[in-house]
Amino acid sequence: MPLIASHRTGVLLRCALFALCTLLGSTASAATRFITLGAGATSGLYYPTSETLAKIVNDARLGLRIGVRATGGSVFNAQGLQDDALQLAILQNNVAYFAYRGEGIAAFANKPARHLRGLATLYPEVLHIVARKGTHIASPADFKGRAVYVGDIGSGAEQDAIALLGVYGLTLADLKTAVRGSAGNAVNLLRDGKIDALMFTVGVGSAAIGEAAQTTPIEFVPIAPTKIAELRARYPYYTGTAIAPGAYPGVATATPAIAVQAMLATSDRLPAADVERLMHTLFGTHLKAFIDDAPNPNLKASFKLEHAVEAMPIPLHPGAVAFYKSVGVAVPASLLAH
Repeated sequence: MPLIASHRTGVLLRCALFALCTLLGSTASAATRFITLGAGATSGLYYPTSETLAKIVNDARLGLRIGVRATGGSVFNAQGLQDDALQLAILQNNVAYFAYRGEGIAAFANKPARHLRGLATLYPEVLHIVARKGTHIASPADFKGRAVYVGDIGSGAEQDAIALLGVYGLTLADLKTAVRGSAGNAVNLLRDGKIDALMFTVGVGSAAIGEAAQTTPIEFVPIAPTKIAELRARYPYYTGTAIAPGAYPGVATATPAIAVQAMLATSDRLPAADVERLMHTLFGTHLKAFIDDAPNPNLKASFKLEHAVEAMPIPLHPGAVAFYKSVGVAVPASLLAH
């Protein structure tokens, strides 16, 4: 048997044994812990991914009941974990980094979100920059004096838009209008000619971006390689990438872009035993179902359990650490909470 297959078989056996012990333990207690999962806008990929996650955990009867909540996005989700309004959330890794340290984002300035704990990095998210054809927008530098959607209030996309404009010498104040709200509404505004362009950080294959491509004559706006290098120098959690030809209708050439990582996070208030049960179910016994059933092609293309702690910007939850150690995934000392 190949080494990788043998490792995976061992992981499944350990997770199955853990699940059996969990089931015996949970049936002995009638208590159910209710968990709210912050999932971003319904037009993005966080929401359907979260719904699949919740169904898998709820159906496993672990004594945990997850309810999915639509939110403004990453900044909102980080604050929700800090305030205990949320117990689980998907968010961008760069937002988690700044939130935990209390810097870089106005909402967390001198107010570090120290209750945040990591569970797993999931897949890359790309800043999509889309303009209506005929607006003569060839670069983000052309956004000056234009009406541009910059992400929902409290979203990671909004922070990415601010960072991108910054390397082109612009701020939100340089736009004619910085439009906020849901990405679904932004697509309608773009189609109706009410805005010139939109910026939205989401996994490739987003329904909102796909709808824009199908209903409106659009162009994907590239980021110059020198500006990608400048962004990476300023903000180390960005990576250079490209939106591949054929990723959306009408996209015939690769478009240079930047990406961050979507990650699953929780609060240090959630008991370690509950987190370990959740991790063994979601990333152990039911990992294939999670990847196959979630309507998120990025998760299927990118997630590997052995890489789930890479690009993790905050300490791991002790329950996650216990899970990773049990399945043979090395945990760097830098990710241990103190």
